[in-house]
Amino acid sequence: MKVLVVEDDVKLSRFLVRVLVEEGFAADACATGAQALAQAPSGIYDLIVLDWMLPDVDGLSVCRQLREAGLTTPILMLTARGELRERVLGLETGADDFLVKPFEVEELVARIRALVRRAAGFAKLGIGALELDRVGREVTLAGQVLDLTSREYALLLDFVHHAEKVVTRTELLSRVWGTSFDPGSNLVEVHVSRLRDKLGDHAWMIETVRGAGYRLTATPAK
Repeated sequence: MKVLVVEDDVKLSRFLVRVLVEEGFAADACATGAQALAQAPSGIYDLIVLDWMLPDVDGLSVCRQLREAGLTTPILMLTARGELRERVLGLETGADDFLVKPFEVEELVARIRALVRRAAGFAKLGIGALELDRVGREVTLAGQVLDLTSREYALLLDFVHHAEKVVTRTELLSRVWGTSFDPGSNLVEVHVSRLRDKLGDHAWMIETVRGAGYRLTATPAK
Protein backbone atom coordinates (compact mmCIF):
# COMPACT_ATOMS: atom_id res chain seq x y z
CA MET A 1 0.00 0.00 0.00
CA LYS A 2 1.39 3.40 -0.99
CA VAL A 3 0.69 6.54 1.05
CA LEU A 4 1.16 10.20 0.14
CA VAL A 5 2.09 12.40 3.12
CA VAL A 6 1.26 16.09 2.60
CA GLU A 7 2.95 18.02 5.41
CA ASP A 8 5.01 21.23 5.30
CA ASP A 9 6.78 20.60 8.62
CA VAL A 10 9.91 18.85 7.34
CA LYS A 11 10.73 17.16 10.64
CA LEU A 12 7.17 15.82 11.09
CA SER A 13 6.98 14.77 7.45
CA ARG A 14 10.16 12.71 7.70
CA PHE A 15 8.92 11.17 10.94
CA LEU A 16 5.60 10.18 9.37
CA VAL A 17 7.31 8.62 6.36
CA ARG A 18 9.66 6.66 8.63
CA VAL A 19 6.76 5.37 10.75
CA LEU A 20 4.79 4.32 7.67
CA VAL A 21 7.74 2.47 6.16
CA GLU A 22 8.40 0.69 9.45
CA GLU A 23 4.74 -0.36 9.47
CA GLY A 24 5.08 -1.91 6.03
CA PHE A 25 3.79 0.88 3.79
CA ALA A 26 5.49 2.62 0.90
CA ALA A 27 5.38 6.41 1.33
CA ASP A 28 6.06 9.61 -0.61
CA ALA A 29 5.99 13.12 0.82
CA CYS A 30 5.28 16.62 -0.46
CA ALA A 31 5.12 19.95 1.35
CA THR A 32 2.53 22.12 -0.42
CA GLY A 33 -1.06 21.95 -1.53
CA ALA A 34 -0.03 22.56 -5.14
CA GLN A 35 2.30 19.57 -5.06
CA ALA A 36 -0.45 17.44 -3.52
CA LEU A 37 -2.89 18.43 -6.27
CA ALA A 38 -0.27 17.46 -8.85
CA GLN A 39 0.75 14.13 -7.27
CA ALA A 40 -2.42 12.73 -5.70
CA PRO A 41 -4.42 12.17 -8.93
CA SER A 42 -1.67 9.93 -10.37
CA GLY A 43 -3.55 6.84 -9.19
CA ILE A 44 -0.56 5.24 -7.44
CA TYR A 45 -1.64 6.18 -3.90
CA ASP A 46 -3.95 4.08 -1.75
CA LEU A 47 -4.27 6.67 1.03
CA ILE A 48 -3.43 10.34 1.62
CA VAL A 49 -2.34 11.83 4.94
CA LEU A 50 -3.14 15.52 4.51
CA ASP A 51 -2.25 18.40 6.83
CA TRP A 52 -4.94 21.07 7.17
CA MET A 53 -2.50 24.00 7.44
CA LEU A 54 -0.29 24.25 4.33
CA PRO A 55 1.71 27.27 3.12
CA ASP A 56 -0.20 27.79 -0.13
CA VAL A 57 -3.45 25.90 -0.79
CA ASP A 58 -4.83 24.74 2.57
CA GLY A 59 -5.64 21.08 3.17
CA LEU A 60 -9.38 21.69 3.15
CA SER A 61 -9.20 23.21 -0.33
CA VAL A 62 -6.91 20.41 -1.52
CA CYS A 63 -9.41 17.85 -0.26
CA ARG A 64 -12.32 19.63 -1.92
CA GLN A 65 -10.54 19.91 -5.28
CA LEU A 66 -9.47 16.27 -5.26
CA ARG A 67 -13.03 15.13 -4.55
CA GLU A 68 -14.45 17.44 -7.21
CA ALA A 69 -11.97 15.88 -9.65
CA GLY A 70 -13.40 12.46 -8.83
CA LEU A 71 -10.57 11.09 -6.66
CA THR A 72 -11.90 8.49 -4.22
CA THR A 73 -8.63 7.73 -2.41
CA PRO A 74 -9.16 7.72 1.41
CA ILE A 75 -7.94 10.93 3.07
CA LEU A 76 -6.82 11.19 6.69
CA MET A 77 -6.54 14.85 7.65
CA LEU A 78 -4.11 16.06 10.29
CA THR A 79 -5.19 19.19 12.10
CA ALA A 80 -4.68 21.30 15.20
CA ARG A 81 -8.38 22.16 14.92
CA GLY A 82 -10.23 19.98 17.39
CA GLU A 83 -13.56 21.79 17.35
CA LEU A 84 -16.60 19.83 16.25
CA ARG A 85 -17.64 22.36 13.61
CA GLU A 86 -14.17 22.15 12.00
CA ARG A 87 -14.31 18.35 11.85
CA VAL A 88 -17.81 18.47 10.37
CA LEU A 89 -16.62 20.94 7.72
CA GLY A 90 -13.73 18.66 6.81
CA LEU A 91 -15.94 15.59 6.56
CA GLU A 92 -18.42 17.47 4.40
CA THR A 93 -15.54 18.50 2.15
CA GLY A 94 -14.53 14.87 1.61
CA ALA A 95 -12.07 13.85 4.32
CA ASP A 96 -12.58 10.28 5.58
CA ASP A 97 -11.13 10.77 9.05
CA PHE A 98 -9.36 13.28 11.29
CA LEU A 99 -6.43 13.12 13.66
CA VAL A 100 -5.80 16.09 15.96
CA LYS A 101 -2.21 17.17 16.65
CA PRO A 102 -0.35 16.23 18.75
CA PHE A 103 -1.14 12.54 18.31
CA GLU A 104 0.27 9.19 19.33
CA VAL A 105 1.90 7.01 16.66
CA GLU A 106 -0.28 4.05 17.66
CA GLU A 107 -3.44 6.05 16.96
CA LEU A 108 -2.12 7.24 13.58
CA VAL A 109 -1.38 3.67 12.49
CA ALA A 110 -4.72 2.42 13.83
CA ARG A 111 -6.66 5.07 11.92
CA ILE A 112 -4.76 4.33 8.72
CA ARG A 113 -5.46 0.61 9.05
CA ALA A 114 -9.13 1.34 9.75
CA LEU A 115 -9.35 3.33 6.52
CA VAL A 116 -7.67 0.46 4.70
CA ARG A 117 -10.23 -1.99 6.04
CA ARG A 118 -13.05 0.25 4.84
CA ALA A 119 -11.56 0.69 1.38
CA ALA A 120 -12.53 -2.16 -0.92
CA GLY A 121 -9.81 -4.14 -2.64
CA PHE A 122 -6.87 -3.07 -0.47
CA ALA A 123 -6.76 -6.00 1.91
CA LYS A 124 -4.79 -8.69 0.12
CA LEU A 125 -2.18 -9.02 -2.59
CA GLY A 126 -0.67 -12.16 -4.00
CA ILE A 127 1.55 -13.74 -6.61
CA GLY A 128 1.87 -17.47 -7.07
CA ALA A 129 2.01 -19.23 -3.70
CA LEU A 130 2.71 -15.91 -1.92
CA GLU A 131 -0.05 -13.87 -0.25
CA LEU A 132 0.16 -10.62 1.75
CA ASP A 133 -2.58 -9.40 4.06
CA ARG A 134 -1.95 -5.65 4.26
CA VAL A 135 -4.38 -5.13 7.10
CA GLY A 136 -3.02 -7.85 9.36
CA ARG A 137 0.52 -7.47 7.98
CA GLU A 138 0.69 -11.24 7.61
CA VAL A 139 2.56 -13.02 4.83
CA THR A 140 1.87 -16.62 3.89
CA LEU A 141 3.77 -18.81 1.45
CA ALA A 142 2.08 -22.00 0.32
CA GLY A 143 -0.19 -21.66 3.35
CA GLN A 144 2.64 -21.17 5.86
CA VAL A 145 3.05 -17.88 7.76
CA LEU A 146 6.44 -16.20 7.28
CA ASP A 147 8.17 -14.44 10.18
CA LEU A 148 9.40 -11.18 8.64
CA THR A 149 10.86 -8.03 10.14
CA SER A 150 9.14 -4.73 9.34
CA ARG A 151 11.78 -3.88 6.73
CA GLU A 152 11.61 -7.32 5.12
CA TYR A 153 7.83 -6.97 4.93
CA ALA A 154 8.13 -3.52 3.33
CA LEU A 155 10.66 -4.84 0.83
CA LEU A 156 8.50 -7.83 -0.09
CA LEU A 157 5.43 -5.61 -0.39
CA ASP A 158 7.28 -3.39 -2.85
CA PHE A 159 8.27 -6.44 -4.88
CA VAL A 160 4.65 -7.63 -4.93
CA HIS A 161 3.43 -4.19 -6.01
CA HIS A 162 5.81 -4.44 -8.97
CA ALA A 163 5.50 -8.18 -9.60
CA GLU A 164 7.03 -9.43 -12.87
CA LYS A 165 8.75 -6.06 -13.35
CA VAL A 166 12.39 -5.17 -12.79
CA VAL A 167 12.94 -2.82 -9.83
CA THR A 168 16.28 -1.11 -9.44
CA ARG A 169 18.37 -0.77 -6.32
CA THR A 170 17.79 3.01 -6.40
CA GLU A 171 14.02 2.54 -6.56
CA LEU A 172 14.09 0.17 -3.59
CA LEU A 173 16.21 2.58 -1.55
CA SER A 174 13.74 5.37 -2.30
CA ARG A 175 10.51 3.47 -1.69
CA VAL A 176 11.50 1.11 1.14
CA TRP A 177 14.16 3.10 2.98
CA GLY A 178 12.90 6.58 2.09
CA THR A 179 16.26 7.83 0.89
CA SER A 180 17.02 9.54 -2.41
CA PHE A 181 20.74 8.87 -2.28
CA ASP A 182 22.89 5.74 -2.34
CA PRO A 183 24.55 5.28 1.08
CA GLY A 184 27.27 3.27 -0.64
CA SER A 185 26.53 0.06 1.23
CA ASN A 186 25.10 -3.35 0.43
CA LEU A 187 21.91 -2.54 2.36
CA VAL A 188 19.55 -3.73 -0.36
CA GLU A 189 21.58 -6.83 -1.14
CA VAL A 190 21.66 -7.92 2.51
CA HIS A 191 17.89 -7.56 2.93
CA VAL A 192 17.16 -9.32 -0.35
CA SER A 193 19.40 -12.20 0.76
CA ARG A 194 17.60 -12.46 4.10
CA LEU A 195 14.24 -12.37 2.37
CA ARG A 196 15.29 -15.16 0.03
CA ASP A 197 16.39 -17.24 3.02
CA LYS A 198 12.91 -16.91 4.50
CA LEU A 199 11.29 -17.87 1.21
CA GLY A 200 13.19 -21.16 1.45
CA ASP A 201 12.39 -23.42 -1.50
CA HIS A 202 10.70 -20.43 -3.17
CA ALA A 203 13.81 -18.22 -3.04
CA TRP A 204 13.85 -18.38 -6.85
CA MET A 205 10.82 -16.03 -6.83
CA ILE A 206 13.20 -13.07 -6.35
CA GLU A 207 15.37 -13.02 -9.46
CA THR A 208 18.54 -11.00 -9.84
CA VAL A 209 18.49 -9.23 -13.19
CA ARG A 210 22.14 -8.62 -13.93
CA GLY A 211 22.98 -4.95 -14.37
CA ALA A 212 19.39 -3.89 -13.72
CA GLY A 213 18.01 -4.95 -10.33
CA TYR A 214 15.53 -7.55 -9.08
CA ARG A 215 12.25 -9.05 -10.21
CA LEU A 216 9.60 -10.95 -8.24
CA THR A 217 8.14 -13.70 -10.42
CA ALA A 218 5.70 -16.58 -10.10
CA THR A 219 7.48 -18.62 -12.77
CA PRO A 220 10.77 -20.46 -12.07
CA ALA A 221 13.58 -19.69 -14.50
CA LYS A 222 14.18 -22.46 -17.02
